Amino acid sequence: SRALFSSRVNRALSVSTGLPGDTGMRASVQGGAGGSGAVRGFQEIPHTGSNGWINLLRFWREGTFNQLHKHMEKTFNMLGPIYRQYLGSQSSVNILLPGDIGELFRSEGLHPRRMTLQPWATHRETRKHSKGVFLKNGAEWRADRLLLNREVMLSSAVQRFLPLLDEVARDFCHLLHRKIQMDGHGENEHRSLTLDPSPDLFRFALEGALQFHVLCRLSLASCYVLYGERIGLFSSNPSWESERFIWAVERMLATTPPLLYLPPRLLRRLHVPLWTQHATAWDHIFSHAEARIQRGYQRLQAESSGTGRTVHDSRGQFPGGTGGSVPGSGCQFPGVLGQLIERGELPLNLIRANLTELMAGGVDTTAVPLQFALFELARNPGVQEKVRRQVQDSWLQAAGNPQKALQGAPLLKGTMKETLRLYPVGITVQRYPIRDIVLQNYRIPAGTLVQACLYPLGRSQDVFQNPECFDPSRWGGAEAGRGRSIEDSSMERGSGAGFRSLAFGFGARQCVGRRIAESEIQLLLLHILRNFHLEVSSKEDINTKYTLILQPESPPTITFTTLLSSNQSLCPQ
Repeated sequence: SRALFSSRVNRALSVSTGLPGDTGMRASVQGGAGGSGAVRGFQEIPHTGSNGWINLLRFWREGTFNQLHKHMEKTFNMLGPIYRQYLGSQSSVNILLPGDIGELFRSEGLHPRRMTLQPWATHRETRKHSKGVFLKNGAEWRADRLLLNREVMLSSAVQRFLPLLDEVARDFCHLLHRKIQMDGHGENEHRSLTLDPSPDLFRFALEGALQFHVLCRLSLASCYVLYGERIGLFSSNPSWESERFIWAVERMLATTPPLLYLPPRLLRRLHVPLWTQHATAWDHIFSHAEARIQRGYQRLQAESSGTGRTVHDSRGQFPGGTGGSVPGSGCQFPGVLGQLIERGELPLNLIRANLTELMAGGVDTTAVPLQFALFELARNPGVQEKVRRQVQDSWLQAAGNPQKALQGAPLLKGTMKETLRLYPVGITVQRYPIRDIVLQNYRIPAGTLVQACLYPLGRSQDVFQNPECFDPSRWGGAEAGRGRSIEDSSMERGSGAGFRSLAFGFGARQCVGRRIAESEIQLLLLHILRNFHLEVSSKEDINTKYTLILQPESPPTITFTTLLSSNQSLCPQ
């Protein structure tokens, strides 16, 4: 099937790069969205069957929802680099080549639109919650997004929250080191422990254990950035409410995909269990976020008492409060909550809506890539050692400054991008073009839902050399701050060159939490590689499943071995 797909792609891509050692890569892989001959009509695009409801029943019967990423890859292999998909009430055009993706993004307009997750929107509407930027469109979306960008996307914002994330990453490694000392085996300098770190990675992403609970705790680093305070998930007895929040996020994600293709308001009226589970999960998420916002607001009020300034939301007071002094001045960085309240440009109901989205979206979407990254580094010891050497050199040069350390270790960013190439958290990026466009010589009418399919893109041999290999240097930075891989330089030509790495989306509508997630992932990898050697008992590929995000069917177990310099590495510098 791979050979069939390659032949179909090669028929669509006719111009050779002309570079020495060309192995079938074509310039049109980056640039050619059209083709030769007369432009063909929309109805001529290959499709998987024109009856969306029959297709939906087939999906349910065959369990395709959990393997949607594999289904897309298989369909591209059969039909070529573009096809139409009808599924329930939804229809889309699916593409994977960078040149086509570039053409799509060039037609997105001033207010880019992606597919609305209608189950989420229906929950907000029925519960009378305001919508955050994830669910908004048009001028209202743009106005809110520009305000949020200032707090979470600009380089000045990254400089403010990077030390907070670094603190949580260090604490994660302290926790892991203590666990190894207590439960591991071997000599003191090289003690080892095999465990599933995913739970504590989730906590890291939310805080900023060791078994599945290690990676969960990492997920909570986002709370530190959002609210300016820790929530204690690295303690021996993490709070029940935070554990419940993690459960609710996972339940919400798992119940979303089947609901995308059915009318959620009808399901709600019929009390369908799937909808009830979905809505209940969101209720828990909002309840937890509301409690954190209330506590954060009260803390910030106390810290800034005496300033004489008052904060009001769109209704004149903060829910559960009576207004008060402007928070934020009592600590070095009051979190995104404090920054937004202090500026007073976004009503508090919209602050709540957006912080809830950021908090819910920052758990699995950070913790799961960390699972995959640790697994790939563990089963590729040569790559692991190469990245570690660069990290150690950069850390010494930076004298413990996390921002400088990340800048001096580009292979860390390459590791993140390579992980997300093979295991994209979200498997599609969608847009509705505002004008007619031509993709693969087919005319696509304005307003058509077009999906860039990231899982087959990342594994396509027509886009990446040796796509099955985990190679962070393919993204550049083969040496500390210098050098580029051969592939990186040769693939830069053409209009699609910038559209091979899209895990965080693109342009004005890219992931609003991108800088937080990138910093979390790279900082944790930095500190883990400084302190531990990683191994896995099996180098077999991980089976994956799709539950709105791509994740392992079973989290991989990893052996962490302390390095000789671990005790020194763990000490603050």
